[in-house]
Amino acid sequence: MKPSQLQPTEYASYYGNYIAQVSEEYTLVEELEISLHRFIKFVQDIPMDKFDYRYAEGKWTIKDIIQHLIDAERIFAYRALCFARKDVTELPGFEENDYVDEANANHRSIMELLTELSSVRHATLLLFKSFNEEQLLRSGIASNNPMSVRAIGFVIIGHQNHHQKVFEERYL
Repeated sequence: MKPSQLQPTEYASYYGNYIAQVSEEYTLVEELEISLHRFIKFVQDIPMDKFDYRYAEGKWTIKDIIQHLIDAERIFAYRALCFARKDVTELPGFEENDYVDEANANHRSIMELLTELSSVRHATLLLFKSFNEEQLLRSGIASNNPMSVRAIGFVIIGHQNHHQKVFEERYL
């Protein structure tokens, strides 16, 4: 399955930017794996003095953003699990700034963060591999908006790709 197969009704419009940043070259599961390796290689090539850099006052550091990717992916994967299992509970949003403020990412090494990101992605990858076609098409409500399981997978990838572009444009 590719991002172009998604219907606009499968996700909130604000996720369209993330989904648009996912390649059509690979399937969802393939891209979940490939994009992790691509991102880790990219981050490993960043000079060490840039990981604690903020391009403006109040902006997140690269470490903060990596922790944000970890936290967001965990939340998205939980949503995918709930929807795939036909849990009809409406799921809340989350305040990303509060999560970053409480995460203490800047007190961690970049290797710790990348190891955690890799572990989380491997769990996400196994979760998505476990879904059949019917489960991938299921949807639920999160942050007051409908979202399909498969759209969540593409949002995870596109969210990561978005932040990698931010690194390239504003941090390096």
